[in-house]
Formats: sequence, structure tokens, C-alpha cells
Amino acid sequence: SHTKSIRKKQFSVLHLVTWNVGTASPPPDVTSLLQLNSLGPTMDMYVIGLQEVNSRITNFLSDLAFDDPWSIFFMTVLSPLGYIKLSSVRMQGLLLLIFVKHVHLPFIRDVHTHYTRTGLYGYWGNKGGVTIRMSLYGHTVCFINCHLPAHMENTEQRLDDFEKILELQFEGENIPSTLDHDILFWFGDLNFRIADYGIHFVRESINNKRYNLLWEKDQLNMAKKKEAFLQEFIEGPLQFKPTYKFDLYSDVYDTSEKKRKPAWTDRILWRVKSLCQHASKEGEFSEEEQTISVTLNNYISHMSYGISDHKPVTGTFGLELKPLLTDPLITLNPEGEWSAEHDVLIRYSAVPEFPSSAWDWIGLFKVAFRHVNDYVTYAWVEDDEISSNKDSKQVYMSAAEIPDAGGEFLLCYYSNNLQAIVGISQPFQVIHLEALINFGWDFYFFCFHMHLNTGVCNWVNSMGDGSSSNCKKCICWLTASKRIC
Repeated sequence: SHTKSIRKKQFSVLHLVTWNVGTASPPPDVTSLLQLNSLGPTMDMYVIGLQEVNSRITNFLSDLAFDDPWSIFFMTVLSPLGYIKLSSVRMQGLLLLIFVKHVHLPFIRDVHTHYTRTGLYGYWGNKGGVTIRMSLYGHTVCFINCHLPAHMENTEQRLDDFEKILELQFEGENIPSTLDHDILFWFGDLNFRIADYGIHFVRESINNKRYNLLWEKDQLNMAKKKEAFLQEFIEGPLQFKPTYKFDLYSDVYDTSEKKRKPAWTDRILWRVKSLCQHASKEGEFSEEEQTISVTLNNYISHMSYGISDHKPVTGTFGLELKPLLTDPLITLNPEGEWSAEHDVLIRYSAVPEFPSSAWDWIGLFKVAFRHVNDYVTYAWVEDDEISSNKDSKQVYMSAAEIPDAGGEFLLCYYSNNLQAIVGISQPFQVIHLEALINFGWDFYFFCFHMHLNTGVCNWVNSMGDGSSSNCKKCICWLTASKRIC
């Protein structure tokens, strides 16, 4: 039974990025940042937290109407690789994006976003936190991207602000509070500094790669020893250079008049609720009891990026989850051959407990679609239904809506009640209409040639029953219904 329980676990790789981009535009390449050339397993989920995204009034208002340049940039990079933007939330300069592989979509539910302003008395939102939470294979997971107050002397303010962000309540029924989530990730420009030591000692320790000499005076490490609410958060070892403050486009620390002391301002921490609950109990708990485990695979900075005075930091995590959900709510697939020549059919079935709605729809998406609204066309599951039985239902899409150019597509069922994609088909081909017509004409001329040569054409029944008939006038099998025999 022990082996069985291990086998039943869902293993996912999550790559988390935090980066204060200093109002800069996206860099030309993020291959190393996203570890796209990594020899390890491909990522199942990307969580990207940015701070100081350009938030001038004009930029912010235009970004409210359209996706901001950073969101577009990451969608352009990740959608061809099979990732969809699951959710995003923006508050002024704070932006949080989550991308997932298509295969996980039916098992991600109850996605909600939230933001908490703390800067300038909470009015403008230049500091604070943005949050996305979800149910992943039945387990609750929450991500908080923060930008906390700056400067050495504001440690208490940073802690107060984070406590305020943790107190947020999501709208909706049965959504746990932030600290009641099974897994909580906390990251961002947390702005904690290295106390007491002078700049020369700090820089010398960094130059000699003796980072451990600085750990005990890191304000976050110090706070974790004192503050009960922080003690349950885990962080990997800081085995990389402090990520602030650098001259732009260099790996040289601040040479301006201010000469800021280097600091690990950019951090990634996490908290597993079950570990906290078991911490007070004696002894270890067995692997059968442990339904969730989080493993940090690497925690690094990326020195090659110079668009900002901060270097980005990434953490790659292995999430081992015992799935509480194993079957998608909806199973769907295209029926027959798809082209713009005729109306097309979709068949789907739902599990008995599925909370369907008249507002549910099925979208036709290109395989490299960017987000849920990036559909080519859609059908309402009720209005466009053409048949139904106890096992499945059939919906049609109009030929006029199917792309003439064809290509590779997939179908997604969107649940209005759950505000999520709850079913996704395998990729399939829509036949290029022009190719279809050209093939038809080629076949017509072939038949016509046969007619000239023999005076008769052997037409094979297009219904596929193998029968044949002799035709005096022949139009190809593609338009067999219009043939004259």
C-alpha cells in the first residue's frame, strides 16, 4: 500500500520569479530567467511576480484597457510552449502572472485574485501586495507578491504591512483565509536590509563569496527568530550575491553618491500548513498521511539581467500532491472531420455533480492560445445544443465561424459557475478550406479525364460502404451529394 500511495501522487514543477524591474521595458530574452533550456523536467507552472512595473498614470490607464507590455511579453514567450495565462492581478507597479501547462487546466479551480494597498496610507498603492489563490488538484494554494517599504529603519513597518496583507479575505464562499491555504508562497521586493555591518565588510564578504557571514544580520532572518507568524515560513539558503543595488547594465554595486549597502531585498519563502499543524505533535507522520510536500530544487539570482538596479531571483520547486481530484468535470472532443465547408459537431459529457449553467460555453482555440479569452469562436452549450442523452450532449459550431485557413486547434469547456476551464480536448486538425477545394477540383479533373478516355467513371461511394457505381457525369467524392449519375 505504501508503493501505491506514492504512485498516486501528482508531481508538478513550479518555477517562481520575483523581479523589481525598475519601470524598465522587458529585456530581449528571458531564456535563462525561465530556465527554458534546463535539462531537468519541464515546468508545469510559472509564477511571475514583478514590482515597479511602469505605473505612470498614462501607462496605468492604458494597461487597464489592454494587457500591459510585460504580460504580453511573457504570453508571447510561453504560449508557443504550451502554457496559458491562468490568471493575473495588477495594482499599480505590482504585477502577478500565473501560467500553466494545458494538461493541468481541468484540475485548477476556484481561482481568485486580491490586492492590498499599504503605501501612502493605502490610497495610491505604490506599496502592498497582490494575491492569486486557487485549488490545485483539490489542494488550496496561494501566491502573494509584495513590495514592502524601503530603507534600513523601516523593518517594523515592513512586518506590519505584511501582517495586514495576510489578513486579506477573498470574496466567495468556502475560500479559506490566507494562512489556512495548504501551501502559501510569499515573495517580492521585501526590502529587508543587512543591519549593523558597514558597507566595506558587506562588500568584502560578498567579494569572497562568504555570504554566510551576513546571514545573521539579515533583517528578515532576524525577524523570523522573533515574530511567531514568520517562523512557519521556510526559505532556501542565500547562496547568491545580494540582489540590490546595482548600477544599470552591470554587476557592479551602486557607485552613485548614495552608495547603498548591498542587501537581499528580493526573496521567496513558502509555508506548508500540514507541517505547521504537525510541528506541535510529537514524532514524524507517515508518507501515507503526508498529502503535500514542497521541495526547493534551486534558489538563485540571475546576474546577467541589467535593466534594473535589482537582479531577478528565481526558485524552482517540486510539488508532490496526493490528488483529491482525479477526473475532469467535463470530457469533450470534436466529432468527424472539421473544416469551414460545413457546420461541425462537438460531443461532451459531464460528471453527475457538475454545476452546469446556461452561460457555459465551449471555445475553439489555437493550440498556442494565450488566455481564456483568446478563442477563435465559441458555442453556448445550451443555445447551440442539437442532441442529448443520459451519457453525453452534442453542440454545433457554424461553418461560418470555422477558420478557412485550418490548422491545429483544441476545444475548452468554460464553466461560468466555477469561472474556469473545466475540460480540454486533445489537439486536432481543422482542414484548410482552400486545400480541400483544390483537392476537389483536382479530383474532378481526374474524373473528367477518365470520362474522356473511357466514357465512364468508377465512383467510390463517399459513405465508405465500399460500393461503387458507374457515373456518366462525375463530380468528385468531396461534393458527392451534388453528383449527377
